[in-house]
Amino acid sequence: MKSKRHSMILKLVASENIETQEELAGLLKVQGFEVTQATVSRDIKELRLIKVLTGEGKYKYATVERAESDLQERFISLFSNCVISITSAGNIIVIKTMAASASAAAEAIDSLKWPEIAGCIAGDNTIFVAIRDGKSISDVIKKFQKMIK
Repeated sequence: MKSKRHSMILKLVASENIETQEELAGLLKVQGFEVTQATVSRDIKELRLIKVLTGEGKYKYATVERAESDLQERFISLFSNCVISITSAGNIIVIKTMAASASAAAEAIDSLKWPEIAGCIAGDNTIFVAIRDGKSISDVIKKFQKMIK
């Protein structure tokens, strides 16, 4: 019964903007699950649900994976809007950004978790991206260029 309830909770948080444990408990009862607030609270912890900010400025429950995906999409959007140029020097990719944007753009790069990237360092308007294998430089640059188009 617990696994069915957990499955239903995941479906509900994926399709509804659920703001409170009480709201989730009510939706579960409509679906035929008899739950208490304490049960819902334990389920939320076991499923590792977190509260995320919606576009309407309210908070809702979401899975960690969904929250990370939303955040990555925002970082990619930010990256594409602030990058001015992309060049390379050896096994380093040098990315120029608008002033004060490099740190956020570097966070976007880190969130991609591309295996070719060893790491990156950001200043105010410049990011150095260390590539593990020099042969991958052109492929990574193409991926970055695709992101900014």
